[in-house]
Amino acid sequence: MSEPAAGIAEPRRDLRRAFSMFPSGVIGVCAVVDGKPTGMAASSFTSVSLEPPLVSICIDQKSTTWPVLTRAARLGISVLSSDHAELCRALSARDRDRFAGASWHASDHGALFLHGATLWLECSVSEAITAGDHFIVLLEVLETSLFPDLSPLIFHRSELRALGQGG
Repeated sequence: MSEPAAGIAEPRRDLRRAFSMFPSGVIGVCAVVDGKPTGMAASSFTSVSLEPPLVSICIDQKSTTWPVLTRAARLGISVLSSDHAELCRALSARDRDRFAGASWHASDHGALFLHGATLWLECSVSEAITAGDHFIVLLEVLETSLFPDLSPLIFHRSELRALGQGG
């Protein structure tokens, strides 16, 4: 097998490593679509605006889950807690039932929320913008539920960590 051309593979790997130095929370983006729980994990999530209430997520254009989620009227954003490392791995997997063993419930509008999360946001897609190899998706926040006694799960240096964990 031939080696990748210099200047293509290395900068991409180095940039991925550089991006991993910024710690972020991890979310589940989930809904019930065609009667089945559907969802994925994401670490590119941020608040955008209070008026109107907007958050954003970034989704790889190669995702096979995102096109299914776009069929849902509403999406559930669950900010994963420090106890959700295995669930996060499941939501990121391609070869297994992402919801096996997960405890969840759905809103009347089909947004799916993961029990034990630190925050639930019920959202609708406001706009999706193509940006490089990802979509930046703006979500309008319609409902919130906070669970402030739980600690968030953190993604840092390509590893899942509890807040305050060294490394």
